[in-house]
Amino acid sequence: MRLTLEQALAIATETLAEGKRHDFAPLCVAVLDNGGNVLALLRDERASISRPEIATAKASGCLGMGFGGRELKRRAEAMPAFFAGLSSIFPKGILPVPGGVLVRSGDALLGAVGVSGDTSDNDEICAVAAILKAGLEAETGE
Repeated sequence: MRLTLEQALAIATETLAEGKRHDFAPLCVAVLDNGGNVLALLRDERASISRPEIATAKASGCLGMGFGGRELKRRAEAMPAFFAGLSSIFPKGILPVPGGVLVRSGDALLGAVGVSGDTSDNDEICAVAAILKAGLEAETGE
């Protein structure tokens, strides 16, 4: 099973809509397949200019390490030197904070979603809601 373009666009669109429903700051969302390829990248026109790179790094780091953003954060706090070195290895970046969420269907890893624009916790809320609405499972690292 793989994450389709249709699913990725639905997740990205719903992520931005969820942010608007909560009156969060303008968001950007990146949806990557399990190979780290960008399937969808949407940015609210009011979101700041570096949000696509931040959202992509949140998703990419989760895929590269195999954990949701919350677990990455815990590990980065415990091993800061190791995580500092990862930024030069991960071509699309790594940002170990909430807002990076793995997308699963049963045991299958389909991809990851990264969201940036509001607080990391609020970014994560939007990603999880969108993934669940798409009928998939969200892994935050909690």
